[in-house]
Amino acid sequence: MFYKHKLMTLSYLLTLDGETVRLSAVGSLMHLTRFQSRLSSECQRMKIAVLGATGQTGQYLVSQALEQGHTVTAIVRNPAKLTVHHDNLKVVKADIFSPDSLKTHFKGQDVIMSCLGFPASVFSSVTGYTQTMSAIVSAMREAQVNRIITMTSWYTEPNSGAQSPFLIRFLLLPIIRSVLSNMYEMEQFLQKTDDINWTVVRPPGLKNEPPTAKEFLTHDGYSVPPSAGQSVGSSVGRGDVARFMFSLLSSTAWVKQGVAMTTK
Repeated sequence: MFYKHKLMTLSYLLTLDGETVRLSAVGSLMHLTRFQSRLSSECQRMKIAVLGATGQTGQYLVSQALEQGHTVTAIVRNPAKLTVHHDNLKVVKADIFSPDSLKTHFKGQDVIMSCLGFPASVFSSVTGYTQTMSAIVSAMREAQVNRIITMTSWYTEPNSGAQSPFLIRFLLLPIIRSVLSNMYEMEQFLQKTDDINWTVVRPPGLKNEPPTAKEFLTHDGYSVPPSAGQSVGSSVGRGDVARFMFSLLSSTAWVKQGVAMTTK
């Protein structure tokens, strides 16, 4: 049972959003104040652009946004992959690496939410996270949109997995290090932007499960440490990751910060 449990944990952690990993300052405060005014009521309907909407977590983002009455623009590479139909949903095709392609669809949005995912590779570096975020931020500036909530993972910082379980530390992390490294570079890029109110959500391994009512556990680091001597789960449902990302729309608690999360 011990090994079975560990292998199940490993299999969850090998799944990144939308892809199964294969071995192959002043101005900012002004914008934040305007954004806070839109959060005066949790029932406020918003215009949300979702990147990575055809991925497994992205689909939960889209469905939850529509359920809450928001207007959603799903920006995708292949519109045929998104089969949801709704009066408040607009599906558009765009080049996620091109600011010019994105800015048209960003205009008029209140917030950008991204759960783009790129596969790991042992033969070359991963660059998709930094390249797309550079394009996204440029497009946001052009479109005058200031808020973005994006997703990476636990253990993006190179030394943050030193206390992780044995199989994760010595088997999983080396396999997906190319992905985690580029996620970390993306996080560092966002930290240098003064005019964008960003939040990086760092979940553990992802399970394709719907949202629950479980309590969230958070930490301002690269994983959630044990709480009161109790270990925390090394995986979380994608639906709950989407639920947590949406909880940030009615709060400014994690603006310009990264937050590791999981559920109790």
